[in-house]
Amino acid sequence: MSWSSQKRGPRTDPDRSAHRVSDRGPLSTVDEELLRTLHVEHAGALFHYVLRLTSGDWQWAEDVVQETLLRVWQHPAAFDPARGPTRAWLCTVARHLVIDARRARQSRPAEDGGDVLERAAEQAPGEDEIEQVLQSWAVADAVRSLSPDHRAILLETYYRGRTMAEAARVLGIPLGTVKSRTYYALHALRLALQERGIEP
Repeated sequence: MSWSSQKRGPRTDPDRSAHRVSDRGPLSTVDEELLRTLHVEHAGALFHYVLRLTSGDWQWAEDVVQETLLRVWQHPAAFDPARGPTRAWLCTVARHLVIDARRARQSRPAEDGGDVLERAAEQAPGEDEIEQVLQSWAVADAVRSLSPDHRAILLETYYRGRTMAEAARVLGIPLGTVKSRTYYALHALRLALQERGIEP
């Protein structure tokens, strides 16, 4: 049962469970009645208190309340009724649990998601450089497999960055021939790259 879903019944004496906790000493058997009494009398209020401490995190608050009641059950002799009411003691135990959990979270390094690790794997030193070298060798091999006319057109238009008109002037051929050779050279290069397993 969720602590937050309990309906508040008639107000009971908040210290009734104090007598049960302090009079028993160390428990040797499971005292379900004690836990039930503590739960009925204090769990709802304790949950709302812990909910504020956990900044509205319901799951964490429920876990803290459960751990608080478990610790009371495990160490009933730790409660001294002369020091104050049961609910105040429970709130102190719960507050310490929240503080301990926050400190534990702060002492651990932040966890990175899978996308950060994937990016790191993609950027492993050396792999990109090796891949680029292998790919440049494959491209150079594919360019060598082209006809001399196609190699000359691609060299002038793509590697040297000349316009079609400038390439026509340098090569001494008409502009229309430069355009058609460029088209067929790119087509032949694409096929040569695909044969080598590279998708342009």
